[in-house]
Amino acid sequence: MTVRPCLPWPDKRLKTVAEPVEQITDEIRAIWDDMIDTMEAMPGVGLAANQIGVLKRLAVVDASETRGQAVRMANPEVLHASIHLRDHDEASPNLPGVSAKIKRPRAVTVRFLNAAGEVEERDFVGLWATSVQHQIDHLNGKLFFDRLSKVKRDMLLRKARKLG
Repeated sequence: MTVRPCLPWPDKRLKTVAEPVEQITDEIRAIWDDMIDTMEAMPGVGLAANQIGVLKRLAVVDASETRGQAVRMANPEVLHASIHLRDHDEASPNLPGVSAKIKRPRAVTVRFLNAAGEVEERDFVGLWATSVQHQIDHLNGKLFFDRLSKVKRDMLLRKARKLG
């Protein structure tokens, strides 16, 4: 298990839609293990594979208070989303030093391939739901600031350049 470096924005792989995973193999499980180590080292509540340069639809999420509850997902997709929204200050290790309040559905039902290679549907609420949606955005080549207005996004990116 290894902590992998996160790609610095604006690496083009962060804007690339990740490829679907056909089946869960030992290679996929090893990538998930590295992703969890990387997420814990940040520390963060989720990580998508393209953040570390792996262009596969893989994500891990752990929004538990005690940690060690990571959910491993391949090909995650939102089936249902709550009409109730939740604000959360989101950030990314790919663009350190900046964050923004993003509104997302408070609860989502997500279908994914789990670590056993089975299709699973699971409900996520609160920070879990926010993190899952954030990771799915990454897998679709979007970062949290892509959800901001052009003015707010430009201000955030200017600030990030000054920090870098």
